[in-house]
Amino acid sequence: MKDELKKKDEQKLEEMQQEINAADSDEADEAEAASESAETEAENKDSQDEAAAQIEKLTAELKEKEDRVLRLQADFENFRRRTSKEKEELSAVVTQGMLKDMLPLLDNFERAMAAEAKDGEAFQKGVEMIFTQFTEILKKNGLEHIEVEGQKFDPNFHQAVMRVQNADMEDDDIAQELQKGYMVKGRVIRPSMVQVVAN
Repeated sequence: MKDELKKKDEQKLEEMQQEINAADSDEADEAEAASESAETEAENKDSQDEAAAQIEKLTAELKEKEDRVLRLQADFENFRRRTSKEKEELSAVVTQGMLKDMLPLLDNFERAMAAEAKDGEAFQKGVEMIFTQFTEILKKNGLEHIEVEGQKFDPNFHQAVMRVQNADMEDDDIAQELQKGYMVKGRVIRPSMVQVVAN
């Protein structure tokens, strides 16, 4: 009987020990779970803080770029206005210069009209002088006559208004200039009207 009691006591002791071990294991599991939960919360908080910092950084960069775009737009608008104003001023200076060059021509026309019409030869000579003076003023301002004599037809400089046959000339030679053409500093402002040979 003593042995039975001893066995029962040992069995009970063993059961109690198992319960204690199980309770310790549960406590350890709970502590580990609590620790993992705390770590997860800390990680979540860290990632939220990182995300908030990243959003703040990106927002600041976006604002800076928007400000830069606005400044560039304002600079471009100022540049456009300044360029337009400079063009107007330059155009006015060029016009004034050309008109100033033409004033002596105007004076000579007035003198010619004031002269008595008795001497036709003197009048013609005066008109020729005015024409020469006018031509010089135009040349000074960049006007050039487009040469056609002995040239082949070139649609960049000539406008063909007639085709003629001429056995003495080759095809596409210019037979005659009907109206003079002009260019200013290499740019055609009026092409020469010409007759072109087409045999």
